[in-house]
Amino acid sequence: MTVPLTRDSGIEWQVDDGIGRLILDRETHANTIGLAHSKAWPRAFESVVAAKPRVIVISARGRIFCAGGDIEGFVAVGDALGPYIAETLEPLHAGFITLATAPCPIVSLVSGPIGGAGIGLALMADFVLASTTMKLRAGYPAIGLSPDLGASFFLARRVGAVKAQRWLMTNDVFSAEECLAAGAVDALYAPDALESAGGALVSRLRQAAPASLAAIKQLCANVTQQNLSAHIEREKRLLQACAETRDAREGVRAFREKRSAVFNGE
Repeated sequence: MTVPLTRDSGIEWQVDDGIGRLILDRETHANTIGLAHSKAWPRAFESVVAAKPRVIVISARGRIFCAGGDIEGFVAVGDALGPYIAETLEPLHAGFITLATAPCPIVSLVSGPIGGAGIGLALMADFVLASTTMKLRAGYPAIGLSPDLGASFFLARRVGAVKAQRWLMTNDVFSAEECLAAGAVDALYAPDALESAGGALVSRLRQAAPASLAAIKQLCANVTQQNLSAHIEREKRLLQACAETRDAREGVRAFREKRSAVFNGE
């Protein structure tokens, strides 16, 4: 089944010749996600998965793959940050789960830095190929919030729970080489070689037996008996609770004003 090239709210999608493509296209805004994108993005995810492609490729335009949530949107809503986040995540989660649990292999081509929700979007793939220019920084502690869109789930699945917790808590920047060594990404390529490497892998997966790959993916997903829906629902509740605090509002303001936040535990 094919899906014609479609563009809406900072994302582009298409399914052709058995390959589904999702391209983040808000490069002037670091490919961030806000309320305006919370319906178009899951619609893109669901449309691609419904077409039953043999492989799905996630990529992005611009220097940054995905910086996570749209901080400008957080600033704009002020004290209504909690409801704003809840309204944004509700439709986004449904589409994201559909994508993350797709039976076909998913390849992400991480062409630049990832942060916040961008971590979940990049690392949920079965194969994560990255540019040497990529780096990972959680970002959540800097603005008084907690993980969303499976960021903690997929980071922990790849690097281990203890290391993921440390990476998320410290808010340090981890280089492409550190991400590779820890298992957060599967391979590194020079920026001008990433697309070619991704194409070779996609071609290889495109030629494999879909039922075989689907069975392997399902078996591996159930190894730890984790429930993704329950996990990210818990993320949503905790994130919303964080968003109701004064510290979150202070963190967002400080980020916007380019100063260090002063958190008072409120």
